[in-house]
Amino acid sequence: MMRIDAHQHFWVYDQREYAWIDDSMASLRRDFLPNDLKPELERNGFQGSVVVQARQTLEETRWLLELATDASFILGVVGWVDLRSPDVRSQLEAFAGNPKLVGIRHIAQSEPNDRFLLQPEFLRGISLLGEFDLAYDILIYPKHLPVAAEFVRRFPRQRFVLDHLAKPLIKSGNLRPWERGMRELGTFPNVFCKLSGLVTEDDWQNWKPEHIAPYMDVAFESFGPSRLMIGSDWPVCTLAASYTRAINLVESYLSQHATEVQEAILGGNAQQFWKLGTRQKQVSRESQQTFGNGKNKREGDAAGASQRGCARSEK
Repeated sequence: MMRIDAHQHFWVYDQREYAWIDDSMASLRRDFLPNDLKPELERNGFQGSVVVQARQTLEETRWLLELATDASFILGVVGWVDLRSPDVRSQLEAFAGNPKLVGIRHIAQSEPNDRFLLQPEFLRGISLLGEFDLAYDILIYPKHLPVAAEFVRRFPRQRFVLDHLAKPLIKSGNLRPWERGMRELGTFPNVFCKLSGLVTEDDWQNWKPEHIAPYMDVAFESFGPSRLMIGSDWPVCTLAASYTRAINLVESYLSQHATEVQEAILGGNAQQFWKLGTRQKQVSRESQQTFGNGKNKREGDAAGASQRGCARSEK
């Protein structure tokens, strides 16, 4: 079974574009590119990864897809389009022929409206993703979990994956009401969950596996082993741990489970969720039939599309 890191980022650092990287995160103020990640993957026995957007621009989505073309270990891209835009369909069509685009994410956690996920324009955009066979990454805080449950309830056929367990307050040791929200979200069979980004939710200098294990317990009980994936959240994880330590945290936890469970979470579930490998053949065939004639027009539309999503970025 292929081992897949289901959550990592790339960027060329620019202070204006990555204003969220404050002084406490100064070590992230540099470029992080495929050649930096590849040795980490190889050292830890991973054959591939899925890269996730960090800027809300069409430009970044195009750039990530270019990186994925050049670096074969990038198996998929979770990009961004403006799901609230009236021309979201044309934005999606512009990328439809690229099989490496496997999902879309919006940085909902940073929106001032806690019920952002339920805004009519956003819901309209989400309703189009199934047509393009794209998943949606849910990036939220614990306070948003009840809204997220209401959100996914509206789309029983749409594939969703929750990033970073909704960022529980591990440092405080407070499981509730996060636990209640996780258990509710886990009742929806079309929602998966990433075991990622956890070391940075604890004390960066003093985190311990026993601090984090209870949160992974809840994830297992809520989603079951067939809907969990491992993710490093590299390079953000390096604020609190090396790539290897961040991965070992989850691998050590998984050692108590059967081999087939470990293989699923370490890669099998990601491969199934995003249809990695098989998707490449399917999208290529469908795009030739459906979108071939309008390619140039759509590319022009995408270049002029609104990028109002802003430069706010988060892991």
